[in-house]
Amino acid sequence: MWQYEKPDNLVEWWEKSVSKFRSNTLFWVRNEKQGLDPITYGEIDDRINNTRGGLAAAGIREGDFVGIIANNRPEWCILCYATYGRNARFVPMYEKERPETWKYIITDSRVKVLVVSSQAIYDKVKKFLDEIPTLEEIYIIDTDGDNSLKALETSGAENPVEPIIPSPEDTAILIYTSGTTGDPKGVLLSHGNLTYTPRAGYKIYPELNESHVGLSILPWAHSYALSGELNNWIQFGGSLGFMREVATLAEDMQLVRPTYLVCVPRLFNKIYDGIMARMEEEGGLKKALFDAARKTARKKRKLKEQGQSSLMTNLQFMLFDKLVFSKIRAGFGGRLQGALTASAVMNREIGEFFFDIGVPAYDCYGLSETSPAVAMNCRNAYRLGSVGKVLEGQTVVIDKSVVEDGADDGEIVIYGPNVMKGYHNKPEETQKVMTEDGGFRSGDRGRFDQDGFLYITGRIKEQYKLENGKYVFPHSIEEDIKLLPNVANAMVYGEGRPYNICLVFPDFDVLGKYAKKNTLPSDPESLLKDNAVTEMLEEEIVGYLRKKYGGYEIPKKFIFLDDDFTLENGMMTQTLKLKRRNVVQGYQELIDAAYGEPGRSL
Repeated sequence: MWQYEKPDNLVEWWEKSVSKFRSNTLFWVRNEKQGLDPITYGEIDDRINNTRGGLAAAGIREGDFVGIIANNRPEWCILCYATYGRNARFVPMYEKERPETWKYIITDSRVKVLVVSSQAIYDKVKKFLDEIPTLEEIYIIDTDGDNSLKALETSGAENPVEPIIPSPEDTAILIYTSGTTGDPKGVLLSHGNLTYTPRAGYKIYPELNESHVGLSILPWAHSYALSGELNNWIQFGGSLGFMREVATLAEDMQLVRPTYLVCVPRLFNKIYDGIMARMEEEGGLKKALFDAARKTARKKRKLKEQGQSSLMTNLQFMLFDKLVFSKIRAGFGGRLQGALTASAVMNREIGEFFFDIGVPAYDCYGLSETSPAVAMNCRNAYRLGSVGKVLEGQTVVIDKSVVEDGADDGEIVIYGPNVMKGYHNKPEETQKVMTEDGGFRSGDRGRFDQDGFLYITGRIKEQYKLENGKYVFPHSIEEDIKLLPNVANAMVYGEGRPYNICLVFPDFDVLGKYAKKNTLPSDPESLLKDNAVTEMLEEEIVGYLRKKYGGYEIPKKFIFLDDDFTLENGMMTQTLKLKRRNVVQGYQELIDAAYGEPGRSL
């Protein structure tokens, strides 16, 4: 059995940090004056202690389940660590979720006490008290009164209890997967899982320390942000501000001024697209200066990769950095030193650009079932296009027996102290993904290079065969299509069909400028009815894909949409991955028409 380092549970994990960083700021919270108020580790500790006592008074015992429906906020952390201190199990849920999904999760996990962020959410779930036998109490964060979180804390302050110290094998949390197909599965993660992963990652990121500030963008209800951000920041005494919503990200960046980010490549893709579109629009001297700066930065990077340096190039870079790149970094708040990105591998061109301007984004890899960190790039060991090297303590095996003959990759199978305990109430599903010797079958395809860097080459469950038997990996094609300024989102489809098609949601902000320049109506409906516009988009996409893909991979027909794939319409997961089956079902008639097969169903 793996010998976990101490502390090997999240109760002592917190106690160790608060003893070192009690007076440090843990959270920066936006106030009514549009500024930030600090909340210290010590203040959060007091509230954790009170909430733990309140949970005890509410009847929470070892092994019980405590749920929360809330976005990232101090109370999320407080309830989480208070739950750990009862050796109970924490069940986080997203605010932007369908009530039927909340009900499924609360029922499946047997939640006993539920905390929700607002009265609006309470009104949607209060009927669950009569419908779900295990659910006994619901408390509200943003309110006063007998059923408020404040009341729960007050009862705990009056009846304090000491924390129970869990073992590393005890379950700490149920992370419910997004459910791209079927019902969500509750991933059982232990205290050992959730102390191993941030510790193993931190060993290769020693530059992070208590002076670092993060901007919390991704939900802690997903294991990536939970381990990589919340638990990780706590261990080195850093502080976190909060993004309010995607629309306010730029403003929140300027207010919090983060030094390091935990995010997804899509954030950098959007920023990159915006920069490129703005440069094309401005043209002239600004565009020429920008192009010269990029060329010099690229030259400097390539020299460094060859172990060389040029004084003239370095001097030119210093000038361009001051004139051009510093202004781009100012958009991040002016202090950003780098980022950790996951969910998908960053496009190489975009990755190189941000490295060149002084905001390196390091790709990493993991899954909810692996707590999640498996492999990570870092400042001292990175290779663009890869997801880094496997973290100390784990073993990754590439199983070629489950892919086509002659392939140089295979399924990624993971062994180590990060592997989940299993799926809650789903022994058959657990058995499907676990090997007899304790490995987790990821469902991802990958390969190692000669230096031990791991490359993700596809997703076994997402790959499909065309009618002619040729394999297609749609994700990589989609990511390349989305690099085009005129495209906001795309999905490639063609399983069992004679050719691929592509559903495209254009970037109507960019297209609007094209319409204005060509004296066309700029509303989405009019643009998509204009054959000249759609033909221009098709030619742009196909021409771009021809540089990289075989003819059978390039879509033959396109369906242009005026609605994006979103959380709200059920076509995206919380980590912004496509729910492919939902997209196909939602646009079945249009897809069938593209193949000349009206009425055909999946």
